[in-house]
Amino acid sequence: MYPSRTTHLYPLLHKISRSAHCASSHSSHCASSHCLLVSLIARVPPAAMAATHALRLRPLLSTARPTPPRATAGARRGPAPAFVVVRCSFTGAPSAAQSLKINLIPTKPVEGQKTGTSGLRKKVKVFQQENYLANWIQALFNSLPPEDYVGGTIVLGGDGRYYNKDAAQIIIKIAAGNGVGKILVGRNGLLSTPAVSAVIRKKEANGGFIMSASHNPGGPNNDWGIKFNYSSGQPAPETVTDQIYGNTLSISEIKIADIPDVDLSSIGVVRYGDFTVEVIDPVSDYLELMENVFDFQLIKDLLSRPDFRFIFDAMHAITGEYAEPIFVEKLGADPGCILNGVPLEDFGNGHPDPNLTYAKELVFTMFGTHAPDFGAASDGDGDRNMILGKRFFVTPSDSVAIIAANAQAAIPYFQSGTKGLSRSMPTSGALDRVAEKLNVPFFEVPTGWKFFGNLMDAGKLSICGEESFGTGSDHIREKDGIWAVLAWLSILAHRNKDKKVGERLVSVEDVAREHWATYGRNFFSRYDYEACESDGANKMMDHLRDVIANSKPGEKYGDYTLQFADDFSYTDPVDGSTVSKQGLRFVFTDGSRIIFRLSGTGSAGATIRLYIEQFESDTSKHSLDAQTTLMPLIDLALSVSKLKDFTGRDKPTVTT
Repeated sequence: MYPSRTTHLYPLLHKISRSAHCASSHSSHCASSHCLLVSLIARVPPAAMAATHALRLRPLLSTARPTPPRATAGARRGPAPAFVVVRCSFTGAPSAAQSLKINLIPTKPVEGQKTGTSGLRKKVKVFQQENYLANWIQALFNSLPPEDYVGGTIVLGGDGRYYNKDAAQIIIKIAAGNGVGKILVGRNGLLSTPAVSAVIRKKEANGGFIMSASHNPGGPNNDWGIKFNYSSGQPAPETVTDQIYGNTLSISEIKIADIPDVDLSSIGVVRYGDFTVEVIDPVSDYLELMENVFDFQLIKDLLSRPDFRFIFDAMHAITGEYAEPIFVEKLGADPGCILNGVPLEDFGNGHPDPNLTYAKELVFTMFGTHAPDFGAASDGDGDRNMILGKRFFVTPSDSVAIIAANAQAAIPYFQSGTKGLSRSMPTSGALDRVAEKLNVPFFEVPTGWKFFGNLMDAGKLSICGEESFGTGSDHIREKDGIWAVLAWLSILAHRNKDKKVGERLVSVEDVAREHWATYGRNFFSRYDYEACESDGANKMMDHLRDVIANSKPGEKYGDYTLQFADDFSYTDPVDGSTVSKQGLRFVFTDGSRIIFRLSGTGSAGATIRLYIEQFESDTSKHSLDAQTTLMPLIDLALSVSKLKDFTGRDKPTVTT
């Protein structure tokens, strides 16, 4: 089944001859191999390395070459020993004490492997097709400079959804086959997306794979996904994802190590030659980081009050792994505060998207007669969040603005202030007003967390968020659901620290209304039309582009006067890179906005997202219902877009 061409990885320790090599501890392994005479040197000076690079030995269709230097993170630790890659023909199963046998598996390109906003997402059955996942993983390694992974460390984790266990073994073996030195895997393959970013940064790893389709449903008939984060912990930039896609179109072979499946159920280390798999606790590194960001004693004092009740819905997703160790064991919350706390491969046959539609149990509880004081939920991979007070919903756009406005006072990590604030373009302008009042830089970026990463790495950004229930800061390079929950608990704890039992506590609603009184209220709603026919959705967007092309400032749209209309584009202020076609905007003179986007996070069809925003400074109107207030804009958006004509949809799947 497999070709006999293989790859040996030998440390450059000393010069050996063919006879000496075959008489060594590897003699039984090499008895049937045709070995090469190679010089193995522990440390290669630059001049010698340059000379070695010129070496090209090609017996048995193979090469011998030195390993390039480590990636940036590795460079901080000093140069790694070089090694030579020698392809030999031999048989026999490798053991942990022997060099790796690498099989080169012939393959062909498959269609549809272009990544979306957050990696590659398809139905499970698509990924189960022959070499589908393996092709993408190999294409990724083909897209990276060897110094970014050869001999380096890679992190691997996921949200526990169906197919993760099989996928983890495939990824481990291909990583070994491509020369990765070590892979850190969460126990049972579990690591939330924020935790992967945290581990990459703490361990100075070269990058990490995240097995997740985020907030999409799981199970044999539902979704699976994969994405790669770079050495700073942030999602790979579009330059890399474009290269991956290009390589999926020309891939011809997969390098896969001939090693057995690795037991991921127990913490520990296993070695195969120069390749190491370390199974790590999925919670400890992330928990340590949270303890450094927040005042846990302050939060614990709040959660231990007899007059404060808290509830957290893990939605049978990855944060179930984190909820008890953090909220119960560390912060002293009642164990009964956790809903759906056991991660399941199909998320309990639910849709792990923390919004008013899919987090039904939490919403029912928080809007009930005996509602807790504070409720929150997170999604499939733990990077999104929803915040609720007693019979009160906090929009994600308001949530990030409120956190930013209170961060310096309530969260030790920000005690010196914030460097800058940023939001995705469709997110409401509430955060803009906080940045203006705090007199800090503000950035409007396209949808996709990767666009925040450059700003963070350049020291320009502290807190950021997206209207799609994503909130975070520069403590990692991903949005972070539990971080947002702890941020809100910190704000409530700070506001109530001097309250005696029996006194009225400052509530979530109080905090939000005080914020509106100071900054004004941005009424905001999002309509999601999921799984539309792609053809109709694309025709609608083309129609809107025609409308924009013929629009002029000052034109009347019902009661609204157009300020400008465009297709949002972005130039990164750090590296000068540009992206275009990031959303169609109609912005009116009173600050109201209508925005249309096709989402890149679905696995099938097209999801149309319609965003509607209207600013109101009059405090007497802040209690109005958002849907009622926005209805004229909503009707205008549906009329201008002809959404029903193009899609046949007369109502959204999800309303936020």
